[in-house]
Amino acid sequence: MFNGNGLFSKKEDLLRKDPKTNASGPAAAPTGQLPSSPAQSAHPAPTPTRVPEGKGSKLIVGPDIKLKGVEITDCDTLVVEGRVEASMDSRVIQIAEQGMFQGTAGIDVAEIHGRFEGELTVRKQLVIHATGKVTGKIRYGKLTIEEGGELSGEVGTLAASDSLARKEQRATLPGAKLPVAGMV
Repeated sequence: MFNGNGLFSKKEDLLRKDPKTNASGPAAAPTGQLPSSPAQSAHPAPTPTRVPEGKGSKLIVGPDIKLKGVEITDCDTLVVEGRVEASMDSRVIQIAEQGMFQGTAGIDVAEIHGRFEGELTVRKQLVIHATGKVTGKIRYGKLTIEEGGELSGEVGTLAASDSLARKEQRATLPGAKLPVAGMV
């Protein structure tokens, strides 16, 4: 096949001078081969540890990307760096400073650095950072707004909206007797 410095070099070619150290001796073992010397294998290189990024699925809409007219399902974390016009129900939404989400979202935790417009229900924690702007119909469990962050529209806690919904539901229950005009 190849001779000399080609891809398929002979084992003897590995015993040439190491170009990095200019010292004689075995060169670094090719990928996938272990060193044959006991002294070299006494202190193996540490295996890089992988830090878990969290469980579940993650969708990242990068900068300059526009995702329009969709329903996002089975997504645990949505990261918005571009523009999203959608409806979704998820665990976490993170909107970057240049990002924008427009539509309807039911979320456990929302972290807003950019813009959100529409209907937002945050079951646990809504965090609006200094560069964040949230407008529309907003319901939340807990709320944190940094100085400079904006929140406007129809805003309320989940507890208040739940009690209002229960009152409305009781008024329209089947079998409820409501006065009817013109009947005697």
